[in-house]
Amino acid sequence: MDNTHRLVEFVSNHWGLALGFVGLVILVIHNELRRRLDGIPHLGPHAATQTMNAEGTVILDVREDNEYKQGHIANALHIPLGQLAKRLPELDKYRDRPLIAYCRTGNRSDSAARLLHKHGFATVHNLAGGIVAWQNANLPVTKK
Repeated sequence: MDNTHRLVEFVSNHWGLALGFVGLVILVIHNELRRRLDGIPHLGPHAATQTMNAEGTVILDVREDNEYKQGHIANALHIPLGQLAKRLPELDKYRDRPLIAYCRTGNRSDSAARLLHKHGFATVHNLAGGIVAWQNANLPVTKK
């Protein structure tokens, strides 16, 4: 039995699993394309530290209060994603400064970065991998 025949037999016997796999692949491709086309640069932890040090970048933590209290990047502003839209005026003074948004893994902060970009913030970045990637890179966090 050749591999093509085996694949066809598997798909016909397990069509739900095969359909789920195809759906997952489409979802991953869609998310990756959206991320690349939305105009929001994603910085890894080390690139983010270089940006912070060189440009006086504003750091925005969009996690929930309990997550923030467990540890955050030093000097990060804290506005949970669910409050960001109504609290945008608090960030107006940073409109012309580079801003890096982060959350736990980079998903919520991607939404935050897109919202900020849409509202005219000049240079917005998303911390790729969020605080998890930051800590995995052995970069410091604070509870202060």
